[in-house]
Amino acid sequence: RMVIKIIENGKELLPSHADVSSISFEGANIVIYTNNKEFFLDSNGVIKSIVSEIKKRVELRPDSSLCMGIEKAEIEIKKLLPKEAGKTNIIFDPQRSQVIIEAEKPGIAIGKAGENLKEIKKKTFWVPLVQRIPSIKSKIIENIRNVLYLNDDYRRKFLNSVGERIYGNRKKEGKTEWIRITFLGGASQVGRSCYLLQTEESNIMVDCGVNVAASEDSAYPFLQAPELKLDQLDAVILTHAHVDHSSLIPLLFKYGYRGPVYCTPPTRDVASLLCLDFISIGQMENKKSLYETTDVKEMVKHTITLNYEEVTDITPDVRLTFYDAGHILGSAMAHLHVADGLHNLMFTGDMNYESSNLLSSAVTKFPRLETLIIESTYGSKDDTVATRRESEDYLKNVIKETIKKKGKILMPVLGVGRSQEIMLILEKAMKAGEIPNVPIYLQGMVWDVTAIHTAYPDFFNSRTRQQIFHKNDNPFLSEIFKHVGSQKEMKQVIEGGPCIILATSGMMTGGSSVEYFKQLGEDPKNSLVLTSYQGEGSLGRRLQQGEKEIMFQEGRKQIPTFVKMDIHSMHGFTGHSDRNQLMNFMHRLNPRPKKVLVVHGERSKSLDFASSVHKGLRIETQVPKNLETVRIR
Repeated sequence: RMVIKIIENGKELLPSHADVSSISFEGANIVIYTNNKEFFLDSNGVIKSIVSEIKKRVELRPDSSLCMGIEKAEIEIKKLLPKEAGKTNIIFDPQRSQVIIEAEKPGIAIGKAGENLKEIKKKTFWVPLVQRIPSIKSKIIENIRNVLYLNDDYRRKFLNSVGERIYGNRKKEGKTEWIRITFLGGASQVGRSCYLLQTEESNIMVDCGVNVAASEDSAYPFLQAPELKLDQLDAVILTHAHVDHSSLIPLLFKYGYRGPVYCTPPTRDVASLLCLDFISIGQMENKKSLYETTDVKEMVKHTITLNYEEVTDITPDVRLTFYDAGHILGSAMAHLHVADGLHNLMFTGDMNYESSNLLSSAVTKFPRLETLIIESTYGSKDDTVATRRESEDYLKNVIKETIKKKGKILMPVLGVGRSQEIMLILEKAMKAGEIPNVPIYLQGMVWDVTAIHTAYPDFFNSRTRQQIFHKNDNPFLSEIFKHVGSQKEMKQVIEGGPCIILATSGMMTGGSSVEYFKQLGEDPKNSLVLTSYQGEGSLGRRLQQGEKEIMFQEGRKQIPTFVKMDIHSMHGFTGHSDRNQLMNFMHRLNPRPKKVLVVHGERSKSLDFASSVHKGLRIETQVPKNLETVRIR
């Protein structure tokens, strides 16, 4: 095969003056290192012709011996970067002849048509990569980047081994003849999503999460299932960062997995934060940790990030493309092209077929699609919720009425997704004078996740991007938002005047939202606004259902909270599609799949949605249960 030939016989396939020192893989990408300065600066179309012939991504870099000395190069790069780019950090990766330039304003650092980067290459013979410094300081992003920088030698070897697996010897002779999916979690339920895709050549896991609202014996995926052999697992795909999809991936590394995890850049950062928080919550509840921080670091070291619609091979017979799912920052639908077009399938993960205040709606157009695995969180005929506009008006009225009573509004939110959209709604309403000007307190992970959002504005919808880039007005930086970072500050919020509190967790299964509820729940002046899906058994679900006496364990005692605050529940801010949106998504899918597997919903909702798809669109549908294996080809 041509790719193998390039690795083994690089000097024969490239011109002699290219003076190739080595050729290696970076995942599915091929990197050619040259000793010739002129060829590096201008390959005269040679690399383009190789790319068009083998249909793979090929990059040309200078051999490290050509790179300017690090101290001298840093001085030169600082001279070439415009002051308008703001604060910059320069980090060198000698293993790959790359220099990472972190900048407050990456567009200015890059320059018109990339002119500044071209000059850096020409003057220093380092390959520059530009990353955004978050507008709000983010410790998790700093830590993740440090893990990657400090392990650059390991990363180079790891990425090369991934490429060798993709392009090297196949496990099986001949073409893939069958494809099957085993449902290890998230089938006929919401929570612990985990699916195992198998072909004769590949074993790929899609998501691996925990059901936070369930008891311990039903909280985790069936990783002991006979179909899953960890030493044969080729890749993990993570659709988005929520704990019910991501939080057990570090456990795979604890058990010895050392393969790649594919996700978008924001998903890597937010998932890492949520996994560390998962450890912290376990410690606070005196539970034995399933994994350690070192296992989260291993996950980061083995992550390969992809942007939307970036196509990459992940095994010898499977190619992956992420498409925008519209659910939370960086959420993706995973499209898999199997065995040179034998079959195309897609996991929607959690998706939203509606443009929100922050994100675009889920994509519906694909090159090919035969099988769809789709979520059904709000899949029943009863799950038609208020529009976002109606929900916004309702929320504004709740805020106005509560503040008129001199009360506080407690909003338990998911750390990522719902909270950031609600921040935009509140900031806009306060600026327009539609609600009183009161402080908005952010506690728990809400602040940390918001900081991550400021690193990835390119993943927002066009309206919000335009507001940030062209009007220089980043709503997340508004002075109305106050960070609550300690117990002392929390006490001040509780004892202070009218305010709005955004606190995790969204289902009230733990976190600061529960602590606030204990203090505020017995005062009729206050209001509780639930905007997230409330899992069966969660405190949020119990409050939705009207329970008026909640018992909390305090040491050895059971202390009651008598619920007198107003309880409001609204689904219009959900990151999931409601029933009508799910059906619209199905109607507008292009091409229309031949088979649909319905997952991620309470069984009655999944069956209802599957029945409607079958009757309305004449598509074969199935609602699998956990531990079922479905052959799709």
